Amino acid sequence: MTGESAVRPGFPALAPGRVHRWGGAALLVVRRCGPYRPPPLTRAERRVLEALPAWRRAEWARGRLLAKRLVGDALAVPPGEVEVLPRDDGSLRVVVGGVPMPAVHVSISHTARHVAAALAPDPVGVDLCGTASAAAVRRVADHVLSPGELPLVAAGGAEAVVAAWALKEAAVKADRSSVFGAAPRGVVLLGLRPPVLGGRRRAMVWRADDTVLALVLAHRQAGRPSRQTCVGAPCPGG
Repeated sequence: MTGESAVRPGFPALAPGRVHRWGGAALLVVRRCGPYRPPPLTRAERRVLEALPAWRRAEWARGRLLAKRLVGDALAVPPGEVEVLPRDDGSLRVVVGGVPMPAVHVSISHTARHVAAALAPDPVGVDLCGTASAAAVRRVADHVLSPGELPLVAAGGAEAVVAAWALKEAAVKADRSSVFGAAPRGVVLLGLRPPVLGGRRRAMVWRADDTVLALVLAHRQAGRPSRQTCVGAPCPGG
């Protein structure tokens, strides 16, 4: 083989449809093809859904379905009692039975072919990016990657390129920062295999079919409680 297909970072495979656990987090990714049962939505969630463009509604609902499943499993409550709504900064807050759960952190990501959700006792970010988006990532690489980070992806092929993007996007989500502007550039990428980020973050990367999935756990700020019982920007053009 020649070209990008001959050089791969060798990220471990992640089986869609199963709950995986890493570093205290629970992670679930599924394929978007095929029928699914819409999640039970609260009145507030239905208002958010109805305000979305028609083309966004199915992926939004699928993401909530996964997040509700993870929270329901972790807290032993019916998914219908779980509410997942966006904060003003775009991060997600969890309410169970009308009670806010500030120590339960969730994150959701979508591509055209997959949906993923993650749950953790610390701030968490998950991001999906298909290898087909590698060319689009390269076009914005100078705005996202520092000169010191470019060699990490230069010889790694499509998976390395999209992994770098996904790691930065997941870190921004965990930090509750905007995916636009300078925030991704502020996430320091120190390594890809294994993934290492600056700022006391823990990170992991997997491969699900033709998609790379990055999970980032941010260090909890002083004074923020931990709930040990809670776990036992889209790709460019995507």
